[in-house]
This record gives sequence, C-alpha cells and structure tokens, in this order.
Amino acid sequence: MDLSGARVLVAGATGVLGGAITAELAGRGARLALAGRDPGRLSHVARTYPGAPTARFDAYDPQSCARAARDTSAALGGLDAVVIAFGSVAFGAAGEVGDEVAEHLMAVNYLAPAAFFRAALGILRPGSAIAAVTGVVAERPQPRMADYSASKAALSAWLGAVRREARSAGVGVLEIRPGHLDTGFARRPVAGTAPPLPRGGNPHQVAGAVADALEADAELLRTEPDGTPVVERRAR
Repeated sequence: MDLSGARVLVAGATGVLGGAITAELAGRGARLALAGRDPGRLSHVARTYPGAPTARFDAYDPQSCARAARDTSAALGGLDAVVIAFGSVAFGAAGEVGDEVAEHLMAVNYLAPAAFFRAALGILRPGSAIAAVTGVVAERPQPRMADYSASKAALSAWLGAVRREARSAGVGVLEIRPGHLDTGFARRPVAGTAPPLPRGGNPHQVAGAVADALEADAELLRTEPDGTPVVERRAR
C-alpha cells in the first residue's frame, strides 16, 4: 500500500500508541480520519490535523463503532485502511477478577474492533487493509492477566480467520503484536494493579514499524525481546 494519499481511519487516535501511529501516517502523506471515545481529547487531536474528519464511538456500543467507520468513509470518499489502536487492561488472579471486568475486556478488546472491521469490510476495496493491536499476550498469556490475555487472543484468532477470508477480495489483515510498551497503559487498569513489568518499548518506534508493515502489505508486526520491531509478510 502506498500511504501517500491513502485514506486511513485510526480508531484510538487519542491514545499514546494511536497518536504515534496517527503522526507517523500523517508524516507519510496519508489522509486521516480520527476516532475516539472522549470528545475533548478527540477535538484536541483533531486540531493537529486540520480537515481530518472525526467520529466518536463507545466500545460498549458496537453500532457506534460501525457508524464511525461508515461516517468517516463517507467523509473521505472511501477508506484504504482501518487501524485499531485502543484497548483496556485489568490485572489480578483469575479467581479475583469479576465477571463484569471480564465482560468489559472482551467488549473493548475484541467485540468493538470486530464491529469496526465488519463495517469496513463492506467498504474496503482490493489493495486496502485492516490492522489491529493485539499484543504479545495474545500469543503468550500471562498470569494475573488471564482475562486480558483471553480478550486479545480472541481478537488475534478473529483476525487470523478473517485474513484467509479477505485474501480473495484483495484486502490485507495486519496484526500488531508488540511487547510491553511505555505508554502508561498498565498504569490505567480497569481493575487490579500491574505486576512488575519489564521496561517498556518505544511506541514511536512501533508506530514507524506499523507504517512500514502497511506499506509492505505485511500480515504480522511483532517485537523482539529487546523491543526491536519485526515486520513479517506472512503471519505465523
């Protein structure tokens, strides 16, 4: 995909990683649409990108996610890529995390991204792509993060199945699977307290690799133990 002139919706553009991805795509000439939950933060980000259409969504309302994809597509005259860069985390032993927290994580980390993508798949044309941040926990679930790991693994599985479905239509599916990043995400859990974590990687470095992966029509972006991003044309 040539990002220069590409019409890209970033859902989660108000976050640290989403903001870094947004800036990287803009720097490569993409025409952006921005989606977020908080209206104040969304307005603040939008001032950095004059003319970029914006859309609010609530991860607990899948219809609002689908509507954000459709409305921004209409505003830009179509979409060439949709990037999901939002999520929620909780910590605690499996027996301590309540059902409401588990439901919240599944809604935000799996069902909401899937709602964005279902709407996008009816819009996207050959040569376009969908991309979402899952994380290393989708591949290697961690203790005291069972429900968080499960929600990210669910999204990873969904992307893997849709990847095979979408190939015949010429639509790429990129899974962004970084290790722990220095975004402050772990300090904002919906429940529990983060266990000791390794030093976080650089979100701006990962954002650059996301853009590289989109340009290479890659299927997987992961990070090495030292935080180095690795772009793989084919997902494992």
